[in-house]
Amino acid sequence: VQLQASGGGLVQAGGSLRLSCVASGRTFSRSAMGWFRQAPGKEREFVAAITWSGSSTNYADSVKGRFTISRDNTKNTVYLQMNSLKPEDTAAYYCAAGATILSSSSYRYDYWGQGTLVTVSS
Repeated sequence: VQLQASGGGLVQAGGSLRLSCVASGRTFSRSAMGWFRQAPGKEREFVAAITWSGSSTNYADSVKGRFTISRDNTKNTVYLQMNSLKPEDTAAYYCAAGATILSSSSYRYDYWGQGTLVTVSS
């Protein structure tokens, strides 16, 4: 089982990025998937999650209205569209899969990607 995240990079404040996470080795069409992030010197924190059907989502207050999570089960892929980026969004972003319910708790996710770095300059 492997989760491959991509799409990170350097962007100016106010800009946008779209992260992708492709799952391989098994299908996650029946599990919730999520994105977490970890800034230097800080603990990993929840960003967004989506149910297996895509019908329900959950966001951290800090990204509501700016980030959108979506998924394409035919491609075993989850996306994170990030708009109006701020310097405080700078972090390594990790996708996670395998949760049986929509959750902001990292312990509910069984599988993790390697992370993709997002840097937002002011």
